[in-house]
Amino acid sequence: MNEICELGVQVSIDDFGTGYSSFSYLRDLPVHTLKIDRSFIRDIPANQRDSALVQGMIQMAHQLSLNVVVEGIETLEQYEFMRQHGADYLQGFYFARPAPLTW
Repeated sequence: MNEICELGVQVSIDDFGTGYSSFSYLRDLPVHTLKIDRSFIRDIPANQRDSALVQGMIQMAHQLSLNVVVEGIETLEQYEFMRQHGADYLQGFYFARPAPLTW
């Protein structure tokens, strides 16, 4: 993985906080970006637990010099929450619907 990164490839962890994503990946792999799963975003800002978890993920990622991508932004409230808490990149239906693949 380090050799691939030396070629200029950047590594992202997708769906962080779910499934097999692990804190050990952050420690052991040459990761550049952390992508927070939309399952944590759905009920923000109303759900205090999800809000606290996402704030913590963003702060932790920044302490590790990682970029943060948050997926699943669908409302103005979610957008403002992520902006206020320093997410680097946002994606979701709030901005645009997925585009069809064209060749």
